[in-house]
Amino acid sequence: MASGFFALLDDIAVLMDDVAAMTKITTKKTAGILGDDLAVNAEKASGFVSSREIPVLWAITKGSFLNKLIILPLAFLMSAFLPWAVVVVLVMGGLYLAYEGAEKIYEFFVPHPKEVTVELKKDFTEEELLELEKTKIKSAIVTDFILSVEIVIISLGTVVNEPLTTQIIVVSIVALIATVGVYGIVALIVRMDDFGLKLIGKSNGESGFLFSIGTFLVWALPKIIKSLSVIGTIALILVAGGIFVHNIAFFHHFLEQIPSILRDFIVGLAVGAACLLLVNLIKKLFFRKSIKH
Repeated sequence: MASGFFALLDDIAVLMDDVAAMTKITTKKTAGILGDDLAVNAEKASGFVSSREIPVLWAITKGSFLNKLIILPLAFLMSAFLPWAVVVVLVMGGLYLAYEGAEKIYEFFVPHPKEVTVELKKDFTEEELLELEKTKIKSAIVTDFILSVEIVIISLGTVVNEPLTTQIIVVSIVALIATVGVYGIVALIVRMDDFGLKLIGKSNGESGFLFSIGTFLVWALPKIIKSLSVIGTIALILVAGGIFVHNIAFFHHFLEQIPSILRDFIVGLAVGAACLLLVNLIKKLFFRKSIKH
């Protein structure tokens, strides 16, 4: 009896070691999407009146948890009964990430009509404010769902050859990190300017340590959000390129003489550019047909 109990403890210890090692690897592979998730949600969670930022962020966080509860069981069922489909979905997700990254680069360099961002700090009625708030929350949750699918599938692709128990534990931990970690950091980011203004208010005039720190925090908030967007775009392309290189035979030996990170970026950007060209071509064709009709 005692030997069986200690054997069980040993098995649990081995499992936990495997889980810790695989979680570390998986978190590294999903770091790119987590970075983009952070940038997107920091942007979507900003623009609210100060008193509503945390409640709105909490509403988005609850939506993110719900997204994970929907996605995780479906992913584990797919892994258990259709393991080959994990790679297929992974590559399809890679195409989406590459397209999104290429589209962001294209929109940066090519002039285009910019999306109008509604600031919720204007003089709206209470009903209008709540309606606009709900719209932004829904938009953020939909975006989170798409990114959550990618995070879960990439995590699953990393441990797809492991036992199902290990898959469930590792992917669930990564999904939890994706929600708690990302939205925790977003909460700190969106409150930076308010904290800065408080420091400025407590300072003596327009000088001193508190004033300098407060001014810096207010100045840094939009810069950080913009920087995260750039870093997230690069990360998207790198993650997509890594997916193609590791899962498509054609890219296995492509440009092997150069550093892997550069190869991943080149492959991701090339595939993304091809996807962007194809999507824009399809849009133009459908647009012409709609005009004729």
